Amino acid sequence: MDSTRVTEQPTSFERPQPGVDPADPRGAFLRSPAPTAGTGAALPAQGRSGGEPPAPGAVTPGGPAPDAADGPASEHSQPGAGPDAEPDAHRPRPAPDGIPVQPADGQGRVDRAPGGTERRTGQVTRPGRPTPMRRDGDRLRFVGAATRRIARGIDLDEIVMGLCRATVPTFSDAILVYLRDPLPVGDERPTGPLVLRLRRTDRIPPERDTEGGGFMPIAPPEQPSELDSVGEELCTVRPGSALAEVLRGVRPVFTDAPAARAALPELLGEEGAAAVPDGQRAVLAPLRGRRRVIGAALFLRRPERIPFEADDLLVAAQLATHSALGIDKAVLYGREAYIADELQRTMLPETLPRCTGVRLASRYLPAAETARVGGDWYDAIPLPGSRVALVVGDVMGHSMTSAAIMGQLRTTAQTLAGLDLPPQEVLHHLDEQAQRLGVDRMATCLYAVYDPVAHRITVANAGHPPPVLLHLGGRAEVLRVPAGAPIGVGGVDFEAVELEAPAGATLLLYTDGLVESRLRDVWTGIEQLREKLAATAQLTGADHPPPLEALCDEVLDMLGPGDRDDDIALLAARFDGIAPSDVAYWFLEPEDAAPGRARRLARRQLSRWGMDELSDSVELLVSEVVTNAVRYASRPVTLRLLRTDVLRCEVGDDVPQLPRLRQARATDEGGRGLYLVNRLARRWGATRLSTGKVVWFELNHG
Repeated sequence: MDSTRVTEQPTSFERPQPGVDPADPRGAFLRSPAPTAGTGAALPAQGRSGGEPPAPGAVTPGGPAPDAADGPASEHSQPGAGPDAEPDAHRPRPAPDGIPVQPADGQGRVDRAPGGTERRTGQVTRPGRPTPMRRDGDRLRFVGAATRRIARGIDLDEIVMGLCRATVPTFSDAILVYLRDPLPVGDERPTGPLVLRLRRTDRIPPERDTEGGGFMPIAPPEQPSELDSVGEELCTVRPGSALAEVLRGVRPVFTDAPAARAALPELLGEEGAAAVPDGQRAVLAPLRGRRRVIGAALFLRRPERIPFEADDLLVAAQLATHSALGIDKAVLYGREAYIADELQRTMLPETLPRCTGVRLASRYLPAAETARVGGDWYDAIPLPGSRVALVVGDVMGHSMTSAAIMGQLRTTAQTLAGLDLPPQEVLHHLDEQAQRLGVDRMATCLYAVYDPVAHRITVANAGHPPPVLLHLGGRAEVLRVPAGAPIGVGGVDFEAVELEAPAGATLLLYTDGLVESRLRDVWTGIEQLREKLAATAQLTGADHPPPLEALCDEVLDMLGPGDRDDDIALLAARFDGIAPSDVAYWFLEPEDAAPGRARRLARRQLSRWGMDELSDSVELLVSEVVTNAVRYASRPVTLRLLRTDVLRCEVGDDVPQLPRLRQARATDEGGRGLYLVNRLARRWGATRLSTGKVVWFELNHG
């Protein structure tokens, strides 16, 4: 017998037993103890042709007696397998993760042999080798526990972490996980060379293994291991190289094989390959997904630990297969989540417009992190005359289909708003569009138009929860608007109401996910929302409305743990309005003298406002725009000046054709008016109305 011994520590679930040599070179797994000599409880050998069992003490043909020092007579014989064996309750019970647990008394199980004599199995008095059945059972339990741990992960990092935590230190002392960079998605065919990037490496001391034990007898290192220097961040797999051949083979291999030993420098670098222990203490396992190899895992053991066995390659293959398939699915799931996230993001406005006389804030919350798409949307659309359309809607469901329908309805609403249609007409056309999209395309929508000059708001509703208006003094009221039928029903008339919108008030538009859940009905939620707004307004006092962003956050804080059943869209509008003293309005007859009169009116009004420094620019631009208007108009032309944070000028006529900016030729007598507007104005634009159009421009003032 070889004098070299490997010192072995007891596993976390095996108690030191009397009579066991701690230097016994046993295998990698739990030992199945041999019966104690002299107990007369030797296991029966395989039956001969006559079927009679051998007499006690007899030697079977071809081998020694079962209680000889060489161990059990047959690797298929098991303790307690006779007809009088104890029930299964006396067998070792598995731990929560599938790791077998030894009997607590350390004495084993008592079986009764044929003839009435008792024998004690499980009591070890001398060195022995584990039976293959016991050793394979431990491997199966470990593989089951490890694959369950890997399967818990839902994204890429969780799966790789599960592989590392399941194998270190139970199966190996260190693991390096390399993944393809970039990872292919589904059937996507990768381009360029195969590049592996070190995704994660784990070298966890045994005392940090919180999952409870393993089947490897291990001891914590007393000093830093040379395994700490193993690993390169990035490697390119050259076609036809040794590493490429190992990865193409798919099956795990020991690194002491010539092909694998030649592949290590390419994967780990020269220094890393030199640090890999000799012998069967490293396993290189390719990670193959559904279509192709997507990486590799390297399992390492310290030199003082017993080497891997041939059956450990099967364990590594199972771990690699489960991990690779999980990574494949995680990448596919990540791509789907990214597409859904991008779809939802593009369906909603990136930023809210800056409109005259109103300030805006918004929030959107998906129903859950795993379902980030839905049918809720909000929008704010600038309209001619410094007005703004406020829209909030909700398509049934929170799926990709709901998001797609929501995008079509939102685009339709923007187009209809650009035509400056009344709110009830907008809802009517949305209803027709929903019916064209297909059956069961139901949605609710609330469309409101705010006029900062008139301090009025016109609201039309299609089955949506009513808005809440928070007054400057802190009083919150639910606006009385007709409920209407949802969009998609068809054949229903919608009604619009016009309400006061005092300066300093805040209008809150929302979807039903904010006020309705499994724990409360919609009207209870609306009342709670009204009380929440009133309580928030009292914190800032009667003369100061609460900040919009903080108000949105306070509203969302009213949601409880069971209130996130649906998506939530929230749009808050603070009505600042435009004072009558900041508005000047005139009618001009469509005649040749109209441009001169427009210049004089604009100059006098700017002088009253103390904005004489803008007179030259405003006179020039007003003259050009009014000249274009009276050339084709048949009815009086309107001229309006508005003083807010900018100076805005609006010229309206009854001609629906919109002007287009073009480059005038040197011989052209006209065509330069809009070119001057484009160069001198801060912003400008033209909007078509049901009665014609409005051309406007803005200038900064001090």
